[in-house]
Amino acid sequence: MAHQGLVVLAVVTLLCIFFNLRSTYADEQQWCVADPKASVDDLQKALDWACGVGGADCGPIQPNQPCFDPNTVIDHASYAFNNYWQVNKKKGGICSFKGTAQLVSTDPSHGSCKFPYDP
Repeated sequence: MAHQGLVVLAVVTLLCIFFNLRSTYADEQQWCVADPKASVDDLQKALDWACGVGGADCGPIQPNQPCFDPNTVIDHASYAFNNYWQVNKKKGGICSFKGTAQLVSTDPSHGSCKFPYDP
């Protein structure tokens, strides 16, 4: 009988740990941005995919829009990657873009350029 009590206690403890860890990671805000180690060519290809077939909203990185500046491939890719991932992460979308992207926990928004975040 004491053995059963210990098993129940162990299971309850593990469940508490699991739900506490799950809650901790679920609360962490994340954004998908371009990896600074990726080549400009690879980033451009991934950016083209994200804004084309991927269906990311790339309007904000067009000229005279809030996320156009700085006008660099890495900055535009970061916005497009994040836009794609925020919309698709709950449907199984991943932040990879053939190894040119990474998840960060610091909001990459700057000035009037706001990177979307969807919990």
